[in-house]
Amino acid sequence: MLTIVGIAGSLRRGSYNGMLLRAAAELAPQGTAVESASLQGIPLYDGDLEAAHGIPEVVADLKERIVRAHGVLLVTPEYNMSLPGVLKNAIDWLSRPASDIPRVFRDRPVALMGATVGLGGTVSAQTAWLPVLRALGMRPWFGGRLYVSAAAKAFDADGHLVDEPVKTQVRAFMAGFAEFIAPAR
Repeated sequence: MLTIVGIAGSLRRGSYNGMLLRAAAELAPQGTAVESASLQGIPLYDGDLEAAHGIPEVVADLKERIVRAHGVLLVTPEYNMSLPGVLKNAIDWLSRPASDIPRVFRDRPVALMGATVGLGGTVSAQTAWLPVLRALGMRPWFGGRLYVSAAAKAFDADGHLVDEPVKTQVRAFMAGFAEFIAPAR
């Protein structure tokens, strides 16, 4: 079984990116499991906190889930034409101590997708992630782009993806990412 850790970069209960992550898990190809990871409980990064108490348990647990997975799916909102602070904060914690970066991130396949209520999709946020992924030594999949715009129309009141063209895109995106990961296994 191919395992992907999916992280939605929003804490909001009704997050369109959380909904998109659930859709990605549902539409992933057979033999691929997308395990959703939460950012709840991750404190703001503080070097003094790290020095005094080490890595928070919630961060250590997420780090180990990533290590065991075959790939990572970042489902990113776009805030002020850039990446969301809560997701960047989690990545900052996950990269501590720096000696753990190769174990957690190096050569780990990663894909980006995102949803927004605006019309531009999450192009700017996904672009803003590229230097971060490069610094961590991750292996981004560029074979597909998924920018869900006007997300309020793509999902129903219960958070299910109802836009058929977007469903088709998500299904193809997940199949392509799974194919990208498979040779690395």
